[in-house]
Amino acid sequence: MDTATIDMTTDDLHPIDIVQHIATLYEWDFDRVADDQIAMMIDGSWATYSLSLAWSERDEVLRMICTFDMDPPAERLPALFDVLNRANDKNWTGAFTLWQEQKMMVYRYGLNLAGEATASAMQIDDIVGSAVMACERFYPAFQLVCWGDSDPREAMRVAMEQAFGRA
Repeated sequence: MDTATIDMTTDDLHPIDIVQHIATLYEWDFDRVADDQIAMMIDGSWATYSLSLAWSERDEVLRMICTFDMDPPAERLPALFDVLNRANDKNWTGAFTLWQEQKMMVYRYGLNLAGEATASAMQIDDIVGSAVMACERFYPAFQLVCWGDSDPREAMRVAMEQAFGRA
């Protein structure tokens, strides 16, 4: 995402207003669920990611949840949990978890804005971009352990490889 194109003063804006401005700028499908919550869809290379950002006034936290479908076979759950732990060890900001009942992989992040701090458009753009990048990076590893019968260590090598150039 190109944060250079986001030029706005955010000191007096509600965090969800900022998210809506960014979603409009990038032409993402979004729904302003409530004054303090927005849902968006962002197409990636591997999946379409559903993102929800919600502001908690009480906790002073902007919570972001990014999900994609994941319904692994029961016998592959130990391998998936292993690769989930390995992926979380490589993330500095958010964390992955599996919501089995909803059949979703979830990447979560909370931006603490305690003490009446404000979020900048650049920060929010970075949070959303980092979530999509993390999902794109680890999606193949999750798939390999669930349906390719790959060992978690081998699957993580795919996620850790950096691609150079363009095809």
